[in-house]
Amino acid sequence: MYRILVVDDEHLIRQSLSMRLSEVQGVSVSAAMANGQKALEWLDGHFADICVTDVRMPLVDGLQLIEAINERYPWMSCIVISSHDDFEYAKRSLQLGAVDYIMKPIEQASLAEVVAKACAQLHTRRRYEAGQLLLRRLPGCKPLLDQWVDMVLSVFLHRQPLLIVETLAAFEDWLDGRHELLGELAMAWTGLVIDELKKHGVVIEYEEGADDGLGGELLESRGVRHYFRLCAVRRLEEVANLLMAGARKNKNLQKQSVVDQVKHYVELHYAGKWNLQDVADHVAMSRSYLAILFKEETGMTIWTYCINVRMRKARDLLLTTNLKSYEVADRVGYENSIHFSRIFKQYHGINPTEYKNRFEEG
Repeated sequence: MYRILVVDDEHLIRQSLSMRLSEVQGVSVSAAMANGQKALEWLDGHFADICVTDVRMPLVDGLQLIEAINERYPWMSCIVISSHDDFEYAKRSLQLGAVDYIMKPIEQASLAEVVAKACAQLHTRRRYEAGQLLLRRLPGCKPLLDQWVDMVLSVFLHRQPLLIVETLAAFEDWLDGRHELLGELAMAWTGLVIDELKKHGVVIEYEEGADDGLGGELLESRGVRHYFRLCAVRRLEEVANLLMAGARKNKNLQKQSVVDQVKHYVELHYAGKWNLQDVADHVAMSRSYLAILFKEETGMTIWTYCINVRMRKARDLLLTTNLKSYEVADRVGYENSIHFSRIFKQYHGINPTEYKNRFEEG
């Protein structure tokens, strides 16, 4: 949410313009001032992203106001409105970096269009500056980046508050007073963390949402720096929560994928000779971790699952073929028919011959 300062010496126009700007998506009006001098006094203790100003005003006019804003508050963008169709005013406004020069009476569509243009320029400029800053600092921030990756991969939420504080402190050291870049730097950092997670095989989709900003009452008591810090903290918290939720989902999907691969392997090889190491090699995972993972996800060991498969296959063979019990045992992987009968009885409650006879009698 971008915040707007309206400056016009006509009371009714200030009110009307403020109301119409409040209807424009993505912005809010922070204040409305009668001239450039009052606007600069307000900016000394408050914050705005965009200044929408008239040209001709007493004390400090619109062009003088833009010059002062460029010098004191370079993060801001300015839009000039005027009832004077004066080429020199328009030319000078644009030379000073104004986003546009629009004439009164202002159509709502034109107002929304130029405000959207100003917001886009701010977003692009701040994102570029934050990205360049992060690139310059990249070699020295590897330990901090590793902490973020470890936090996300471990899904250890308790590490989040302190890590965010440490990250914000690092950002402020890099910015040298450019606190208006904190929010965009937080988003650039997010992209860096996501790219690093991909190297660990964790792909997380993150779509940046709108920033709704914080209440103006926070600025009055704590100042502009506090505002930007709070915005950055909130963004980092939001991103950390989303990344960890994505990692948790990704981890669950990975676990399920491994379990499905193991089940498929057993379904294909249940009658053959294999061991846990063979299965671990098949899914490219350590034997011990695979055993723990499969038990956690299914409630049984891999060998117990294999026995279940063998018993189902044995049941089907008994009921659909004329094979003898010892022949069924051999078909499902048991060389010893007595051992097979004992396992079958434990699983189905009766031995293979009784099982087949009961169904044939039924």
